[in-house]
Parts: sequence; C-alpha cells; structure tokens
Amino acid sequence: MPIYEMTSENIRKIPETSFEIAGVRERNDLQRLLRSQIEIVSPDTLIIAEEFGDWEDSKRRIDLLGLDTDANLVVFELKRTEDGGHMELQAIRYAAMVSVMTFDQVVGVYDDYLKRVGSDADARTKLLQFLDWEEPDEDRFAQDVRMVLVSAEFSKELTTAVMWLNERALDIRCVRIKPYEDNGRVLIDVQQVIPLPEAAAYQVQIREKEQKGRQDRAERYGLRRKFWVGLLQRARAITQLHSSISPSESSWIATSSGIRGINLNYVTLQHEGRVELYIDRGETETNKRIYDSLFLKKTAIEELFGNALFWERLDGKQACRISYTVPPGGYRDDELILQR
Repeated sequence: MPIYEMTSENIRKIPETSFEIAGVRERNDLQRLLRSQIEIVSPDTLIIAEEFGDWEDSKRRIDLLGLDTDANLVVFELKRTEDGGHMELQAIRYAAMVSVMTFDQVVGVYDDYLKRVGSDADARTKLLQFLDWEEPDEDRFAQDVRMVLVSAEFSKELTTAVMWLNERALDIRCVRIKPYEDNGRVLIDVQQVIPLPEAAAYQVQIREKEQKGRQDRAERYGLRRKFWVGLLQRARAITQLHSSISPSESSWIATSSGIRGINLNYVTLQHEGRVELYIDRGETETNKRIYDSLFLKKTAIEELFGNALFWERLDGKQACRISYTVPPGGYRDDELILQR
C-alpha cells in the first residue's frame, strides 16, 4: 500500500525503496533503533537482551529478547529482506530455547544487558516495576513465549505457515516495516499484518479457549488412567481375564470373554461406570442370533448376575450390547466411594 503526501495543490505518491538501497543495515541500524523504541512494533514490551545466545552447543542468537506486561517472554526476529526468509522457523527454535527460563535467570540476562547499554539500574527492581509485582511469581512468569517477526515484506509461504501455527495456539505476529524515500529522508510504514489488529483480540480468546481445553483434557486423561489403575488391580485379584490389560487414558477398556466376538468392556464417565457384554462377530445376523439366544435366558442370567441388566439389541446396527450401570462409579467420583 503506497504512502502519499497531501498538499494544498495535490496528492503526491512517495516512492518505495528498500533498506539496502537506503543504506539501512539490519543489526547496526534497524535492530539498534528498535531496541530503544520497541513499542513501534510491540507495545507494552521491555527489551531485556540483544543478540542473546546463552545456551550450550549453539551459535545462534536472538536479535532482541523482550518481556511483556503479562510476564511472557517475547522473541524478536528482524530481517531487512523483501520476503522474510525463514525467520518463522528461527523464531520457533529460539522460543523453545528460552521457554524454560526462570525469573532469576531473566534477572541475570537483563542485568548483563543494562551494563552493555551503560545503565546502572537494578535489573530485579526494574523487572518487578515493569510487571507491577511486589515479588517474583514463578507460577505466572514466562508461561508462554510470543514471537514477533519484523521484515520489510513477507512471502506467501511464510504468512501461510504463521497463520497455520497460530491456529494451533502459538502466538506469532508479523509486523511489516516498509521503507520509503522522500528527498533524502527515509520514512517507514509500520503495519501488523498477522494477525490483523481488529482480529487479534478474538484470536487471543480462541487461543485461551483452546489452551483451557488442552488443560481439561490432560486432567481428564490423568484421572482416567488413575481410575483404570485402581480398577484393574481389584479385577486381577478376582479373575485372570484382565491380566494382559494396561491402564489407558480412554473412557473404556476391553478384554475378550474367551469366546470369539464377545468382549467384556469397562466404561467410565465422569460420575457413572458401566460394565457390558459387547457382541460383534462382524455379521449382523450372527450378532442378533447370539443376542436373542441370551435374551431367552434373561431371567436366569439376571438372577445369576444379581441385578437387572440393560438389554440393547441395537436394531439397525451391527453389534448388540448387554450392560449394567454403576452410579456413582465414574473417574471423578470420590475414591472412598469407589472402593466400596
């Protein structure tokens, strides 16, 4: 998008240029200027390191490393090229490397940076003031790493990759900083192109929802595995049918009854458990015939089992099922109740 100058006489287009033609160097000019005015490309951010590479077995260095007011680390990757190169891949690599940093480690890094730029300020005090914290909070510190890519332009391949990664809960922003030449002056047009500013808040909400969903799934899977560990321990003391079954994170586990196509399943929901005989030999007629023969002995089977069963012929489907529900008996129920 071109830039124009409006005068009383006309509207004059200001010609585009490139950083190379304008004599703007990547590190000594663009990086040096942005480190002291990073709000141009990333508001509410404090630069804590430049050319950061404090890790073993790596010669790679982060152009600028920052911290935002939400206590997230921010990796800045800068290019003066017209397509951005492979900067998204570099940024992801750097983000992974710094993701394990603690507050005290950041204090040390920031202290080194302050000395390099000639400041005698106390790094710990400045960080706490920036975050508006009275004391460090490791539970809130660096829970995420944001990435900001700054370039004169971005290739279609790069922007496609960034949008795909953002849909999978990463936080990568592309800021286009395009130079123009006007009678010896270098003007720059700064635009965040991904995500579009008007869509950024919505994408944050989507990302937070997805993150909560992942946390909920992780908790649910952990509870299910713990439930199956306890249940299988009790079951193995009664029968050898479960000797080869391992605990899982799924909502059901199965073992063979010893008869082909007839399985014994355990199913657990949040506050309900179910045991079932599942009939499926791969042929609908065969399955229904087995079910019907068992149903003729329904009274005797239920007397032997000790409770009424739920009989499902499942007409219109291939398999059949006979089950018994145990409330409470789910993976979120109290362990003392489940042990009864």
